[in-house]
Amino acid sequence: MNKEVDTLLQNPYLNTLAYYSVAAIALILFMVIFNRITKYNDWEEIKKGNVAVAMATGGKIFGICNIFRFAILNNDSLLESLAWAGFGFVLLIVSYYLFEILTPYFKIDEEIKNGNNAVGLISFLISVSISFVIGASVL
Repeated sequence: MNKEVDTLLQNPYLNTLAYYSVAAIALILFMVIFNRITKYNDWEEIKKGNVAVAMATGGKIFGICNIFRFAILNNDSLLESLAWAGFGFVLLIVSYYLFEILTPYFKIDEEIKNGNNAVGLISFLISVSISFVIGASVL
């Protein structure tokens, strides 16, 4: 079976479709996990027009996809790429908690939910920046 799959993945179109499909499904799963971690519903807040939540969520999406980018570039198989992207996602979650812990002056989730665009922007930039650091270390 592996030989058949390897043969199919030698086609660049099927290879791209495979990586895209796995990354898209993982992105959805990772966003569901992130949505459960935050103290607000990302999509409900975005529907209400909460720009701070949109920025924070956009940073998470970019961060996850950026980690996938590095994982795909640095690994030879789809499974290895998924494993490294999953590990990178865990590190992104750790960064989220560190941001909350290292900001004792206010609660990050509450500020974002209340529409504090400055905190939303910082959250966006942390997710994006950390994703480059995580991605650079992916083997």
